[in-house]
This record gives sequence, structure tokens and C-alpha cells, in this order.
Amino acid sequence: MVRTKTAGRSGPFVIREDVIRFTDGAEATYTVVTNPDSAFVVPYFDNGDTMLVRQWRHAWDESSWEVPSGTFDDGEDAMTCARRELAEETGLVAARYTSLGVVHGAAFLTGRAHLFLAEGMTASDRNPETYEQDMEVLRLPFADALQAGLDGGIAHSGSITALVRAARALKLL
Repeated sequence: MVRTKTAGRSGPFVIREDVIRFTDGAEATYTVVTNPDSAFVVPYFDNGDTMLVRQWRHAWDESSWEVPSGTFDDGEDAMTCARRELAEETGLVAARYTSLGVVHGAAFLTGRAHLFLAEGMTASDRNPETYEQDMEVLRLPFADALQAGLDGGIAHSGSITALVRAARALKLL
């Protein structure tokens, strides 16, 4: 890298402009957004159901059906974040978690998405964040959620990836 400068900050997000030099001497500027890692959780009930949440996505100007997810709090690890987000958004507590791996989002984001399958569900109290007060929660057959991801009914890329990886882990694909 030739140089980097901070172009802006908002909460845990930092926008950088990085200038890199290729081996032929040409230079290019890349915009990079440093953002926290996140956890995506696919809850799976013994009867084959799952649970999705629907929330308003301001940047998209639309509501979005998604698996429960959220960004890490300071000092938090992936499993702690997954447990917290599942309980906050759905009121569910899982007895078992299986890692479904880690993926990256858009190529200009630094944060990674940690994907989990959660099984052995028990109900608890929901405790959504202030900005999640209008969040809808829907229990439905896992197969229907997976089909919605494959057919475009779910447009959130991290949720689609988590559902497909969960289906593979459950040997449904």
C-alpha cells in the first residue's frame, strides 16, 4: 500500500481510502469500510421449523426477511454474539450450536460473518434493541425458508448463505 487516509467515521464504522501500487507501477484507490464482525444464526426446531425475522433496512428502503443476526459488541466472540442475537431477536435459547463457517460480505467491507446452526430450542423472553422494536418474528418450516432464499423471497445475502449451509449441515441438500 502506498498510503491510506480516513475519510470518515460513524460508530464502529471507518471509511478509508487506500492507494495501492501494482507490480507494473500503476496505482489505484480502493474505498474500504472497516466494520465489526457479525453472527448469523439459523434456529432449527426438532419438528423441522426455523424462525426468521423481518426488519426495516433503511439503506434498501424496504423490509427484509432474514435469519437472526447482528454485529459483535466490543470484546465479544462469535459464539457469544450468536447466543445474544438469537435470544434478543427471537426469544430462543439453543442447547447446541454448530459452526457453518465464516464468509465475507461486499468486497469493500472488512467484517466477517460467522454462520451458525442452532438446535435444541427453548423459548425465553425477547429483548430486541431499540431500533428493532418493529421487528416481526415468523416460525415456518425450514424447507419453506430455504426455498424463499433460493427463489428470491429472501434477498439478504448473509441469510441465504446461512440457510444453504444449514441445509447442507442437516443433510437436506
